[in-house]
Amino acid sequence: MRKFWVLAVVLCSLLGCESAYYGAWEKVGVHKRDILVDRIEDTRSAQEDAQEQFKDALEQYRAVVNFDGGDLETHYNRLNQEYQDSEKAAAAISERIDGVEDVAEDLFDEWEKELALIENRTLREDSARKLHDTRYKYQHMLKAMRRAEKSIQPVLTAMRDQVLYLKHNLNARAIASLKGELNTISTDVNRLILDMQKSIDESNLFIDRIRQ
Repeated sequence: MRKFWVLAVVLCSLLGCESAYYGAWEKVGVHKRDILVDRIEDTRSAQEDAQEQFKDALEQYRAVVNFDGGDLETHYNRLNQEYQDSEKAAAAISERIDGVEDVAEDLFDEWEKELALIENRTLREDSARKLHDTRYKYQHMLKAMRRAEKSIQPVLTAMRDQVLYLKHNLNARAIASLKGELNTISTDVNRLILDMQKSIDESNLFIDRIRQ
């Protein structure tokens, strides 16, 4: 599987414009469709990583609220680190989805313009139908991606509240007051993981269809 994500950033900075960027890739046989598939795969990988990250964060939160002796500050530091890692995972997902949208819009614009260049009516109409079908399936996948992205914020907000509260109230009484939030956070994390899995599944379907 070819990876374009890091190279895309480098090429953009060197070439300075999207047309030159795409042109450089096309010279080596890589077209917008290929770049789109690769960016979807990168988004899928980021979501899979985030699923594991938020599971780990939930387990650490559970360990904190069930604290029963030992070094409380160590537990807090671990929770704080899990929160920071979760923020990074969320940012990576948003960045990847934005990258998918950028190349998809360019691909569909190009496809639309080039339809007019096809003089054979049968071929033109067939290509137009495929464009419509691909765009429809893409929008369905994108909605799943954005829905999963939206599910992240309630979890991050709740985690941030707990971390900031504990930062200034690091004692057994404060820990006890957080136990009531465990069920809510668990529900939100499980919903997030489910939404991400739906997005991953939609990504797999779209990749299979566009490669046919």
